[in-house]
Amino acid sequence: MAPDREARERAATGATATTRPRTRLDQPKPPRIRFLPEWDPEAFGRLSERIARFLGTGRFIVWMTVVIIVWVAWNIFAPGHLRFDNYPFIFLTLMLSLQASYAAPLILLAQNRQDDRDRVNLEQDRKQNERSIADTEYLTREIAALRMGLGEVATRDWIRNELQDLVKELEDRHPGGRGDGQVVFPAERSPGRDVEDR
Repeated sequence: MAPDREARERAATGATATTRPRTRLDQPKPPRIRFLPEWDPEAFGRLSERIARFLGTGRFIVWMTVVIIVWVAWNIFAPGHLRFDNYPFIFLTLMLSLQASYAAPLILLAQNRQDDRDRVNLEQDRKQNERSIADTEYLTREIAALRMGLGEVATRDWIRNELQDLVKELEDRHPGGRGDGQVVFPAERSPGRDVEDR
């Protein structure tokens, strides 16, 4: 009896078990309930880049200097009941450290995004260089094949040299040549000379 019970338990837990609902792979899963708020990481990254760019400008330094000077001047020269941060300026120090604690991660995030863009650009440049090298190698092979093919083609200078050699050979064979290096063909001879040659 024990083997029958083990067989039933194995059948119920196998791949064909009907106790578990089957998930369909051709349909997307239903969205899960999220307890935390969602945000667009690209929008946050773009905002951090804009802030980091502003923090790296002279305009930011000028504005920061103006704010600090106004803050210190107000807390020194204003009437006592209007001052909100007395001489050691602890609140100013707190505000500057708060600004620095937010600026550093924003700058790092902007640098990370820039590094990612640079990595993608370098990868595209590498692929473009590989394509350019492959095209250059192909063109080099084609030019070499054309040069080899042109080595077997008769050029104008080669034909001219061959014709000059033939003309010299014909002059040597026929004593009726003009003697100036040109062959006189039968059409160029005068009719009286044809009679003499007979």
